Amino acid sequence: MRPFSQSVLNLQKVAGAATASFTLSEAELTKIEITGVTHNDSQVEPGDLFIAIPGANRHGAEFAASAISKGAIAVLTDQAGAALVKGVPVLVVNDPRQAAGLIAALLYNEPMRDLASIGITGTNGKTTVTTLLYQIFEAADRDCGLIGTNETRIGKDAIDSSRTTPEATDLQALAATMRERHMRHLVMEVSSHAIALHRVQGSHFAFVGFTNLSQDHLDFHGDIESYFAAKAALFTFNYADQAVINIDNSYGAKLAKSTELPVISISRTNQSATWHFIEIESSGKQINFKLRGSGGILIESSTQLRGGYNLDNLLMAIAIAVESGVDPIDIAASVPKLTGAAGRLEEVNVGQRFTALVDYAHTPDAVSSVLQSIREFTTGKVISVLGCGGERDSSKRPLMGSALISGSDIAVFTSDNPRSENPQEILKEMVGVLEISQPSCVIEDRKSAIEYAVSLAQPGDAIAVLGKGHELGQEISGKKLPFDDRVVLAQAIAGAK
Repeated sequence: MRPFSQSVLNLQKVAGAATASFTLSEAELTKIEITGVTHNDSQVEPGDLFIAIPGANRHGAEFAASAISKGAIAVLTDQAGAALVKGVPVLVVNDPRQAAGLIAALLYNEPMRDLASIGITGTNGKTTVTTLLYQIFEAADRDCGLIGTNETRIGKDAIDSSRTTPEATDLQALAATMRERHMRHLVMEVSSHAIALHRVQGSHFAFVGFTNLSQDHLDFHGDIESYFAAKAALFTFNYADQAVINIDNSYGAKLAKSTELPVISISRTNQSATWHFIEIESSGKQINFKLRGSGGILIESSTQLRGGYNLDNLLMAIAIAVESGVDPIDIAASVPKLTGAAGRLEEVNVGQRFTALVDYAHTPDAVSSVLQSIREFTTGKVISVLGCGGERDSSKRPLMGSALISGSDIAVFTSDNPRSENPQEILKEMVGVLEISQPSCVIEDRKSAIEYAVSLAQPGDAIAVLGKGHELGQEISGKKLPFDDRVVLAQAIAGAK
């Protein structure tokens, strides 16, 4: 949908911008009406404000001429970008990213405040919590939008996601479309990159949830405390009304004490938390549970989601749904039907006599948690396949290698998405000083590594292919080649019969 129009003068005041390139009076600026906003020159429509953001390799202002040729009538950028723009009014700000969110929210009339929006952040669990919430709301006949790593959904309509949290102009446009289609809720993942890069500037959430925090993205944030600070920045009245925080994680406990927001705490074991389990019982592939919540609410149900961390994810989803007004009786009825997110401990079954699973685990903590969970329901060996991505936090590679060795009976080190890095060098960093003895080994080619793992599996064993989860491609030397762990694993099992 198109936004509400605003004069350049009004946007100038909202962004705290100075005009450059043109010396225009207030009367002249008032007459220039902006009817849209985007940071992508290919998406420009006549009447748009083009926001030129400095990137890692190129400045968005380099594409200003293209945007203007498509009908952009003004550009907002920084001082460096302003020197590259000719022919239209330029609004100059120190941080175009921060201004982008504020302006987009204004132009779309703050759509997220009309959607009972819910933002989930944390190192692991974001995709699962948002997926479960989406399912709970839909089962309760509350039309819901979803934005996250795997996909974006507007009710029943699915759209591919290009990143976990969209750029601010895209985010506000999506939220406005959801409002136009009468969505009652928006549930979305909020990455630490998105918070630090102001993609959620101008957004507002009824609830923000914190799942956990462990080492990841230190290539971007520098250290774990800076990473935590980026997450914690979401937990202010600037962004939200209430916080839902898992206090079992040490950083969650720290956040619960320091945030200015009212806190609804959750815990798997701490019965002083607002929401907590009082009984958990495994029965085959099913887990039966009882939990207590706000005001002494008792919910009794069952789930086929595996792993203790998935109980944490489920607890957060249930807590937020109840606090959002969904009847606990309806939730209890819907929980047994809930499915996890694609590529999250997803089972591949083509009739084999061993368990085969694919998971997105790509941090040391996630690898350890997934393998520990698999161990709990496996009678035989745990055979694991794992690689580390290129051009990402390299400090976690030896930690992931150690987690793989300690959590597996047989560990197969392989490639993930090496991108522009040498996969052999990544593997050397993963292995480090670890001693690997047969049948554990290093197999660079991911398809061959998966086939090798399958060749070793016996009845009662479990194979875990980790790292890529739902991804449909493998990035090697600048090219994205078709590759789906689930398909490759199924083909390997079928071919081994």
